[in-house]
Amino acid sequence: MKALVVGAGGREHALALALSRDPSVEEVHAAPGNPGIAAVATLHEVDALDGAAVSALARDLGVDLVVVGPEAPLVAGVADAVRAAGIACFGPSRAAAALEGSKAFAKEVMAAAGVPTARAHVCTTAAQVAAALDDFGAPYVVKDDGLAAGKGVVVTSDRDEALAHAAGCGRVLVEEYLDGPEVSLFAITDGRTVLPMLPAQDFKRALDGDAGPNTGGMGAYTPLPWAPADLVAEVTEKVLAPTVEEMARRGTPFAGLLYAGLALTSRGTRVVEFNARFGDPETQPLLALLDSPVGELLRAAAEGRLDEVGPLRWREGAAVAVVLAAHDYPAAPRTGDRIEGIAAAEALDGVDVLQAGTALRDGALVTAGGRVLAVTATGSSVAEARARAYDGVARIRIDGAHHRTDIAAGI
Repeated sequence: MKALVVGAGGREHALALALSRDPSVEEVHAAPGNPGIAAVATLHEVDALDGAAVSALARDLGVDLVVVGPEAPLVAGVADAVRAAGIACFGPSRAAAALEGSKAFAKEVMAAAGVPTARAHVCTTAAQVAAALDDFGAPYVVKDDGLAAGKGVVVTSDRDEALAHAAGCGRVLVEEYLDGPEVSLFAITDGRTVLPMLPAQDFKRALDGDAGPNTGGMGAYTPLPWAPADLVAEVTEKVLAPTVEEMARRGTPFAGLLYAGLALTSRGTRVVEFNARFGDPETQPLLALLDSPVGELLRAAAEGRLDEVGPLRWREGAAVAVVLAAHDYPAAPRTGDRIEGIAAAEALDGVDVLQAGTALRDGALVTAGGRVLAVTATGSSVAEARARAYDGVARIRIDGAHHRTDIAAGI
């Protein structure tokens, strides 16, 4: 088959790489892609938010499958436009992507489906926010209702900081604080069948020890040796399947990647949020371990025949991704710094360097975004994969870049 990946980040690099390694995929294209993706796919200059342009490109290329990576095109209805052109598309419709596009809508769906989640108040005025903060007490959790690239959440014991964040967002959710570790569980679904992936954990804060501001993610690993043995079965039964069923009941079936962000609290598992696409950087280690052919899997989901695929197959071992971020990320990332050492890192056993915020300038690879690279490694254990990933990080040079040194530490 021929496949087209829509997007330009590290998640899309991971998807394109996995597709290129699937024997059933003869051509991989990406729009707009990035310099790293260019090594495994043919790039096309297309606005990823323009459904008509994406569907026209897919038609011109004669692709059999379009994979929409980022949330913004999904919320904009790009998958609808591709399907309307008669081409299989992995990614939910605009209506179904509202599970990520509006946290208030996601809460409504969870309530209807009986999915366990944090209590929340939807607020549109400063007075409502203040009352909600007082209702729940510290630590305060304030979330932008709309898309915010993973950085629309503030968790703080400072009431003034919580109020200030809410004032800059418009409509927000103020939620009760959920204790316990957070886990990401992805599921591939065609709107009926639900195939859960391995649980993963990402690291949202910019600095070691979970200090500093929230980011889009500074690293991730899978599997989780410490997680309850029945976690995947429990979440599939109580969260993923009921949500998919409720979306179908509403006449807006969810077909694509359903991402459940979970908190393993003292009172049981609770949903923190839903995303409507592969998460970044969890996708990088997950796809590094996935043994099922990615092209066949995503096409089956897009064509409504996921029941033919069977349970997902996984390679033995573990995978770890460590993100290298540009100078001053996430505040005001500096661009234009040269990137060196990727080839040396990828020469290491089990290491791939997945590019996100990169560009070519006068023939040189330079930084072009906040999260620049995700050095991803596999190994027989989390500890071995972690050692390989950090060995790769040590071989890369970017002026002013920073990374966390504690991704998957002690696992």
